[in-house]
Amino acid sequence: MIRPSWDEYFMEVAEVVARRSTCLRRQIGAILVKDKRILATGYNGAPSGLRHCVECGCLREELKVPSGERHEICRALHAEQNAIVQAARYGISVKDSTLYTTVEPCVLCAKMLINAGIVKIVFRDRYPDELARQMLGEASIVVERYNGT
Repeated sequence: MIRPSWDEYFMEVAEVVARRSTCLRRQIGAILVKDKRILATGYNGAPSGLRHCVECGCLREELKVPSGERHEICRALHAEQNAIVQAARYGISVKDSTLYTTVEPCVLCAKMLINAGIVKIVFRDRYPDELARQMLGEASIVVERYNGT
């Protein structure tokens, strides 16, 4: 029997979480982990109780807004945001935890991750946001790209 590494295991969980996404453009999953235990999960989608993009459409898609721009007109929260909010809702501290995410964080999420006390980010796919990379570096958060087994 071959057991997956911890990075492989947690990234696979993030990939399963991404399948819950209701975004029409991209499905993203994120999990917060500390001491090899999953603290919270999140995927990109509309706030609880509101219609999802699969039901009412995507304004960013209709306006042909490029990836990484005009986040404020999107109905959805990002996967990282939802993971942080889920932990806060249930009183779980994420300080000193690691984020596993299927896509590298944008600058909005990077700022939240910095203030939440995240110490490490492991991501699979790149995202075009140089400011996010700069801020995470300035905050001394370890950022690693996961390349599989």
